[in-house]
Amino acid sequence: MDVTTPAGAPWLVVGLGNPGPEYAMNRHNVGFMVVDLIAERIGGKFKRAGKAQAQVVEGRIGPAGPGSRRVILAKPMSYMNLSGGPVNALRDFYKVPVANIVAVHDELDIDYGVLRLKLGGGDNGHNGLKSMTKAMGSDYHRVRFGIGRPPGRMQVADFVLRDFSSAERKELDYFVDRAADAVECLVTEGLERAQSAYNS
Repeated sequence: MDVTTPAGAPWLVVGLGNPGPEYAMNRHNVGFMVVDLIAERIGGKFKRAGKAQAQVVEGRIGPAGPGSRRVILAKPMSYMNLSGGPVNALRDFYKVPVANIVAVHDELDIDYGVLRLKLGGGDNGHNGLKSMTKAMGSDYHRVRFGIGRPPGRMQVADFVLRDFSSAERKELDYFVDRAADAVECLVTEGLERAQSAYNS
């Protein structure tokens, strides 16, 4: 389902993760990895966002001219479980409709590297989404990046806060690149087009 959003309204693309170098390559930080790549593509550098506890890049994505979209890329610096506050502050500051917000996050119930795009829904136990939904409702877009389930009896918290394995890292750049493509398609061409192209 596509939603009609105000013409010219900006998009807010939020990569979910934890700040700090010790978390940088964790599975839980794949949202940061995706927005970092989009920022690189548009030639932007993340900077502190005023009073919001987040880093942002402002720019445009899509073809030059009327097809391009104004976008704010964001990385909350509050730790995953408190993502909602910074995102809500950015939403207010930039006047972004909730339907123009995209959360990019890791997803346990999807195989590694598989993408699923959707609008709204539950948080499926994901604390970053839980915090965002509590702050502003659930009617935002999600780009769900599959990380698979923990092996054996490993606890979920341990699994998501570990780095991708050496085997996973061989394909990680490709999957992050594809997720960045999916975000750009969602923002410029709409959810249905992005789902048909990237929901694998």
